[in-house]
Amino acid sequence: MNLGLMTKPRLSLMRLIEMNLGFLGLQFSFGLQQANMAPIYGYLGADEASLPLLWLAGPMTGLLIQPLIGAMSDRTSTRIGRRTPYFLIGAILCSLCLLAMPYSPTLWVAASLLWVLDAANNVTMEPYRAYVGDRLPDDQRAAGFLTQSAFTGLAQTLSYLAPSLLVWIGFNKDAVDGNGIPDITRIAFLIGAVLSLATIVWSVVRVPELPLPAEEKARLAKEPLTLGGTLRDLKTALVEMPKPMRQLALAMLCQWYAMFAYWQFITFAVARSLHGTS
Repeated sequence: MNLGLMTKPRLSLMRLIEMNLGFLGLQFSFGLQQANMAPIYGYLGADEASLPLLWLAGPMTGLLIQPLIGAMSDRTSTRIGRRTPYFLIGAILCSLCLLAMPYSPTLWVAASLLWVLDAANNVTMEPYRAYVGDRLPDDQRAAGFLTQSAFTGLAQTLSYLAPSLLVWIGFNKDAVDGNGIPDITRIAFLIGAVLSLATIVWSVVRVPELPLPAEEKARLAKEPLTLGGTLRDLKTALVEMPKPMRQLALAMLCQWYAMFAYWQFITFAVARSLHGTS
Protein backbone atom coordinates (compact mmCIF):
# COMPACT_ATOMS: atom_id res chain seq x y z
CA MET A 1 0.00 0.00 0.00
CA ASN A 2 1.23 3.52 -0.76
CA LEU A 3 -0.09 7.05 -0.67
CA GLY A 4 -1.59 6.63 -4.10
CA LEU A 5 -3.79 3.75 -2.83
CA MET A 6 -4.82 5.33 0.49
CA THR A 7 -8.31 6.66 1.01
CA LYS A 8 -7.56 10.36 1.24
CA PRO A 9 -10.04 12.79 2.80
CA ARG A 10 -11.58 15.38 0.51
CA LEU A 11 -10.76 18.97 1.35
CA SER A 12 -13.12 21.91 1.35
CA LEU A 13 -12.41 24.89 -0.89
CA MET A 14 -11.04 26.82 2.09
CA ARG A 15 -8.67 23.96 2.95
CA LEU A 16 -7.54 23.78 -0.69
CA ILE A 17 -6.73 27.48 -0.54
CA GLU A 18 -4.89 27.13 2.77
CA MET A 19 -3.00 24.10 1.48
CA ASN A 20 -1.66 26.06 -1.49
CA LEU A 21 -1.26 29.44 0.20
CA GLY A 22 2.49 28.79 0.38
CA PHE A 23 2.58 29.11 -3.39
CA LEU A 24 1.66 32.80 -2.94
CA GLY A 25 4.85 33.49 -1.00
CA LEU A 26 6.94 31.23 -3.21
CA GLN A 27 5.82 32.84 -6.45
CA PHE A 28 5.99 36.36 -4.96
CA SER A 29 9.69 35.64 -4.43
CA PHE A 30 10.12 34.51 -8.04
CA GLY A 31 8.26 37.59 -9.27
CA LEU A 32 10.45 39.94 -7.23
CA GLN A 33 13.62 38.57 -8.77
CA GLN A 34 12.19 38.57 -12.29
CA ALA A 35 11.15 42.20 -11.98
CA ASN A 36 14.05 43.57 -9.95
CA MET A 37 17.26 41.57 -10.44
CA ALA A 38 18.24 43.24 -13.72
CA PRO A 39 17.82 46.74 -12.19
CA ILE A 40 19.72 45.70 -9.04
CA TYR A 41 22.56 44.38 -11.20
CA GLY A 42 22.46 47.65 -13.13
CA TYR A 43 22.63 49.75 -9.96
CA LEU A 44 25.70 47.75 -8.93
CA GLY A 45 27.49 48.39 -12.22
CA ALA A 46 26.51 45.54 -14.57
CA ASP A 47 25.90 46.24 -18.25
CA GLU A 48 23.39 44.54 -20.54
CA ALA A 49 26.01 42.24 -22.07
CA SER A 50 26.76 40.63 -18.71
CA LEU A 51 23.13 39.92 -17.76
CA PRO A 52 22.87 36.42 -19.28
CA LEU A 53 25.76 35.17 -17.15
CA LEU A 54 24.41 36.89 -14.06
CA TRP A 55 21.00 35.28 -14.63
CA LEU A 56 22.36 31.73 -14.94
CA ALA A 57 21.28 30.99 -11.38
CA GLY A 58 17.64 30.55 -12.38
CA PRO A 59 17.93 27.96 -15.15
CA MET A 60 20.87 26.12 -13.60
CA THR A 61 19.27 25.66 -10.19
CA GLY A 62 15.98 24.67 -11.82
CA LEU A 63 17.77 22.11 -13.98
CA LEU A 64 19.74 20.57 -11.10
CA ILE A 65 17.81 21.22 -7.90
CA GLN A 66 14.22 20.48 -8.91
CA PRO A 67 14.65 16.88 -10.10
CA LEU A 68 17.16 16.08 -7.37
CA ILE A 69 15.02 17.44 -4.54
CA GLY A 70 11.89 15.88 -6.00
CA ALA A 71 13.52 12.44 -6.00
CA MET A 72 14.99 13.00 -2.53
CA SER A 73 11.63 13.95 -1.04
CA ASP A 74 10.13 10.72 -2.41
CA ARG A 75 12.63 8.83 -0.24
CA THR A 76 12.25 11.03 2.85
CA SER A 77 10.37 10.07 6.00
CA THR A 78 10.35 12.31 9.09
CA ARG A 79 8.05 13.03 12.02
CA ILE A 80 6.72 16.12 10.24
CA GLY A 81 6.29 14.50 6.82
CA ARG A 82 8.23 13.75 3.68
CA ARG A 83 7.75 17.11 1.94
CA THR A 84 7.48 19.50 4.89
CA PRO A 85 11.24 19.58 5.75
CA TYR A 86 11.96 20.80 2.23
CA PHE A 87 9.20 23.42 2.43
CA LEU A 88 10.61 24.86 5.63
CA ILE A 89 14.31 24.73 4.71
CA GLY A 90 13.62 26.37 1.35
CA ALA A 91 11.34 29.04 2.84
CA ILE A 92 13.84 30.01 5.56
CA LEU A 93 16.72 30.32 3.10
CA CYS A 94 14.52 32.21 0.66
CA SER A 95 13.45 34.71 3.32
CA LEU A 96 17.04 35.34 4.41
CA CYS A 97 18.16 35.92 0.82
CA LEU A 98 15.26 38.27 0.11
CA LEU A 99 16.15 40.29 3.20
CA ALA A 100 19.81 40.55 2.16
CA MET A 101 19.45 41.04 -1.60
CA PRO A 102 18.59 44.78 -1.76
CA TYR A 103 21.45 45.51 0.66
CA SER A 104 24.06 43.92 -1.62
CA PRO A 105 27.16 46.12 -1.60
CA THR A 106 28.70 44.65 -4.74
CA LEU A 107 27.72 42.82 -7.89
CA TRP A 108 29.26 39.51 -6.84
CA VAL A 109 27.29 39.54 -3.57
CA ALA A 110 24.00 40.05 -5.43
CA ALA A 111 24.85 37.31 -7.94
CA SER A 112 25.79 34.89 -5.15
CA LEU A 113 22.59 35.63 -3.26
CA LEU A 114 20.56 34.95 -6.41
CA TRP A 115 22.08 31.48 -6.68
CA VAL A 116 21.09 30.69 -3.09
CA LEU A 117 17.66 32.32 -3.52
CA ASP A 118 16.85 30.36 -6.65
CA ALA A 119 18.11 27.13 -5.11
CA ALA A 120 15.94 27.74 -2.03
CA ASN A 121 12.85 28.48 -4.15
CA ASN A 122 13.36 25.28 -6.11
CA VAL A 123 13.88 23.26 -2.91
CA THR A 124 10.40 24.40 -1.87
CA MET A 125 8.60 24.29 -5.21
CA GLU A 126 9.23 20.76 -6.44
CA PRO A 127 8.02 18.95 -3.28
CA TYR A 128 5.08 21.36 -3.19
CA ARG A 129 3.83 19.98 -6.50
CA ALA A 130 4.20 16.42 -5.23
CA TYR A 131 2.36 17.46 -2.05
CA VAL A 132 -0.83 17.91 -4.11
CA GLY A 133 -0.64 14.31 -5.32
CA ASP A 134 0.16 13.05 -1.82
CA ARG A 135 -2.62 14.93 -0.05
CA LEU A 136 -5.60 15.00 -2.41
CA PRO A 137 -7.85 12.27 -3.83
CA ASP A 138 -7.71 11.84 -7.60
CA ASP A 139 -10.85 13.85 -8.27
CA GLN A 140 -9.48 16.89 -6.42
CA ARG A 141 -5.98 16.97 -7.89
CA ALA A 142 -6.99 19.20 -10.80
CA ALA A 143 -8.50 21.69 -8.33
CA GLY A 144 -5.30 21.54 -6.28
CA PHE A 145 -3.07 22.36 -9.23
CA LEU A 146 -5.48 25.06 -10.43
CA THR A 147 -5.30 26.67 -6.99
CA GLN A 148 -1.51 26.71 -7.27
CA SER A 149 -1.80 28.32 -10.71
CA ALA A 150 -4.17 30.97 -9.37
CA PHE A 151 -1.77 31.85 -6.57
CA THR A 152 1.06 31.97 -9.12
CA GLY A 153 -0.76 34.57 -11.20
CA LEU A 154 -1.81 36.61 -8.15
CA ALA A 155 1.66 36.55 -6.60
CA GLN A 156 3.45 37.46 -9.81
CA THR A 157 1.06 40.37 -10.38
CA LEU A 158 1.46 41.69 -6.83
CA SER A 159 5.26 41.34 -6.90
CA TYR A 160 5.54 43.33 -10.12
CA LEU A 161 3.18 45.99 -8.77
CA ALA A 162 4.70 46.18 -5.28
CA PRO A 163 7.11 49.13 -5.88
CA SER A 164 4.39 51.12 -7.67
CA LEU A 165 1.89 50.39 -4.90
CA LEU A 166 4.41 51.59 -2.32
CA VAL A 167 4.80 54.85 -4.23
CA TRP A 168 1.01 55.15 -4.46
CA ILE A 169 0.61 54.92 -0.68
CA GLY A 170 3.22 57.60 -0.09
CA PHE A 171 6.77 56.25 -0.23
CA ASN A 172 9.36 58.38 -2.01
CA LYS A 173 10.24 56.76 -5.34
CA ASP A 174 13.48 58.75 -5.57
CA ALA A 175 14.93 57.73 -2.19
CA VAL A 176 17.96 55.46 -2.75
CA ASP A 177 20.83 54.05 -0.73
CA GLY A 178 24.53 54.51 -1.38
CA ASN A 179 24.49 51.91 -4.16
CA GLY A 180 21.54 53.50 -5.91
CA ILE A 181 19.04 50.79 -4.91
CA PRO A 182 15.65 52.44 -4.21
CA ASP A 183 14.05 52.23 -0.78
CA ILE A 184 10.84 50.93 -2.38
CA THR A 185 12.80 47.97 -3.75
CA ARG A 186 14.13 47.14 -0.28
CA ILE A 187 10.63 47.33 1.21
CA ALA A 188 9.20 45.11 -1.55
CA PHE A 189 11.86 42.49 -0.80
CA LEU A 190 11.09 42.75 2.92
CA ILE A 191 7.43 42.06 2.16
CA GLY A 192 8.51 39.10 0.04
CA ALA A 193 10.66 37.72 2.85
CA VAL A 194 7.75 37.82 5.29
CA LEU A 195 5.31 36.29 2.80
CA SER A 196 7.69 33.54 1.77
CA LEU A 197 8.04 32.12 5.27
CA ALA A 198 4.64 33.02 6.71
CA THR A 199 2.56 31.48 3.92
CA ILE A 200 4.54 28.23 3.89
CA VAL A 201 4.24 27.87 7.67
CA TRP A 202 0.51 28.59 7.47
CA SER A 203 0.02 25.88 4.84
CA VAL A 204 1.95 23.13 6.62
CA VAL A 205 0.29 23.91 9.99
CA ARG A 206 -3.26 24.19 8.67
CA VAL A 207 -3.11 21.29 6.21
CA PRO A 208 -0.40 18.90 7.40
CA GLU A 209 0.75 15.94 5.38
CA LEU A 210 -0.99 12.62 5.74
CA PRO A 211 0.94 10.04 7.80
CA LEU A 212 2.70 7.41 5.75
CA PRO A 213 1.18 3.92 5.84
CA ALA A 214 3.20 1.23 7.61
CA GLU A 215 3.94 -0.45 4.28
CA GLU A 216 5.36 2.76 2.84
CA LYS A 217 7.51 3.32 5.94
CA ALA A 218 8.84 -0.22 5.63
CA ARG A 219 9.67 0.34 1.96
CA LEU A 220 11.52 3.58 2.77
CA ALA A 221 13.42 1.81 5.55
CA LYS A 222 14.68 -0.68 2.96
CA GLU A 223 15.46 2.11 0.48
CA PRO A 224 16.99 4.88 2.62
CA LEU A 225 17.74 8.34 1.32
CA THR A 226 21.12 8.19 -0.41
CA LEU A 227 22.64 10.10 -3.31
CA GLY A 228 23.12 6.90 -5.30
CA GLY A 229 19.51 5.83 -4.81
CA THR A 230 18.25 9.28 -5.75
CA LEU A 231 20.29 9.32 -8.95
CA ARG A 232 19.02 5.84 -9.86
CA ASP A 233 15.45 7.06 -9.38
CA LEU A 234 16.13 9.98 -11.73
CA LYS A 235 17.64 7.69 -14.36
CA THR A 236 14.64 5.37 -14.17
CA ALA A 237 12.24 8.29 -14.49
CA LEU A 238 14.03 9.58 -17.59
CA VAL A 239 14.14 6.16 -19.25
CA GLU A 240 10.47 5.44 -18.53
CA MET A 241 9.21 8.95 -19.36
CA PRO A 242 6.08 8.68 -21.58
CA LYS A 243 6.38 9.94 -25.15
CA PRO A 244 3.91 12.85 -24.69
CA MET A 245 6.08 14.20 -21.86
CA ARG A 246 9.16 14.03 -24.08
CA GLN A 247 7.28 15.97 -26.76
CA LEU A 248 6.13 18.52 -24.19
CA ALA A 249 9.73 18.94 -23.01
CA LEU A 250 10.71 20.32 -26.45
CA ALA A 251 7.91 22.87 -26.30
CA MET A 252 8.91 23.89 -22.78
CA LEU A 253 12.53 24.30 -23.92
CA CYS A 254 11.44 26.91 -26.47
CA GLN A 255 9.06 28.59 -24.02
CA TRP A 256 11.61 28.98 -21.23
CA TYR A 257 14.26 30.28 -23.64
CA ALA A 258 11.88 33.09 -24.59
CA MET A 259 10.84 33.79 -21.01
CA PHE A 260 14.39 34.19 -19.73
CA ALA A 261 15.35 36.40 -22.66
CA TYR A 262 12.35 38.56 -21.73
CA TRP A 263 13.08 38.69 -17.98
CA GLN A 264 16.73 39.60 -18.49
CA PHE A 265 16.21 42.59 -20.73
CA ILE A 266 12.64 43.87 -20.35
CA THR A 267 13.44 46.41 -17.62
CA PHE A 268 16.32 47.95 -19.55
CA ALA A 269 14.29 47.89 -22.78
CA VAL A 270 11.33 49.70 -21.21
CA ALA A 271 13.56 52.23 -19.44
CA ARG A 272 15.38 53.06 -22.66
CA SER A 273 12.47 53.02 -25.12
CA LEU A 274 9.78 54.68 -23.01
CA HIS A 275 11.69 56.84 -20.52
CA GLY A 276 14.94 57.61 -22.35
CA THR A 277 17.09 56.37 -19.48
CA SER A 278 19.23 53.36 -18.64
